[in-house]
Amino acid sequence: MKIDLSGTTALVTGSTSGIGHAIAKGLATTGAKVIVNGRTQSKVDEAVAVLKKAVSGAEVEGVAADVSTAEGCAALVKAVPSVDILINNTGIFEPKEFFDIPDEDWQRFFNVNVMSGIRLSRAYMPAMLKRNWGRIIFIASESAIMIPKEMIHYGMTKTAQLSVSRGLAELTRGTAVTVNAVMPGPTMSEGVETFVKNLAKQNGQSVETAAANFIKEHRPSSLIQRFASVDEIANMVVYVASREAAVTNGAALRAEGGLVPTIA
Repeated sequence: MKIDLSGTTALVTGSTSGIGHAIAKGLATTGAKVIVNGRTQSKVDEAVAVLKKAVSGAEVEGVAADVSTAEGCAALVKAVPSVDILINNTGIFEPKEFFDIPDEDWQRFFNVNVMSGIRLSRAYMPAMLKRNWGRIIFIASESAIMIPKEMIHYGMTKTAQLSVSRGLAELTRGTAVTVNAVMPGPTMSEGVETFVKNLAKQNGQSVETAAANFIKEHRPSSLIQRFASVDEIANMVVYVASREAAVTNGAALRAEGGLVPTIA
């Protein structure tokens, strides 16, 4: 199967690094015009340059905007009025005991992880429905259905993403627009790598040992018994964004290495 998204425009939020950057690269290899997004111009410019170097002939542009705010989303939509593929990837995480999480953190996580996707979907989806083709994908997490006790506020936002994506999918009935969520498991993105390095330093271990121990202790049900790579997650997302994924709609797709111990 050869995925060809030539002639489409794809916006990937939070794509200056990590899973978002890998998704942007994957989409660029299919011929899609890719819009990179991040909060700072310098990071966006750097990510665009990296992608253009990595993918020969790639059409890549960048827009700096903080999509955790209504103003930032509005600025992004003004700069990019229409897209065919929207990847709601922007997200934050932070291990913190439930009793130490203040109201401000709950609101901040909801604004970044949930409201960004809601606002952008509200802006871009009507035109997709009118054109009778489009893809919206929320990058959720296995934490949406296996809420981690060490970051309940994060899990809450990921469950909310599943609800929003399924609800939006209901609005596509009878069209060629699809809305789905992809649920990565533990993935070695830059942010997670920093987290693991800190664990290694705290425990006097190598990074490899700290990563293996984290999976064994905190995600013991994982079947692959390792962190996924960002490219492995991007592969799933690129397929779901493709024309070939026409009958995948309203789904919460697991890419968590068999961590969730259920067949459904």
